[in-house]
Amino acid sequence: MNSQNQSASGSPQPTSREEAPQDQGSTHVTHVREDVAMAGWCGNVHLPTGRTCTLPVRHPGSCNFVEPEDAENAALR
Repeated sequence: MNSQNQSASGSPQPTSREEAPQDQGSTHVTHVREDVAMAGWCGNVHLPTGRTCTLPVRHPGSCNFVEPEDAENAALR
């Protein structure tokens, strides 16, 4: 019996693969306004407020969310 795979109670221990945290990039769900994104802006939407980020695509740091009307103007630029 391999003691690394069994606990003191005899139940199997999780393997290192099972203990590894999930890839956050694959589980992170974002919502993007396509009209804003197609204009070259970030377009991430803050769902609770409906505000949209109008910084350039792949900008460093946090998003700068603006009101939907301002995002509409950014999409038209």
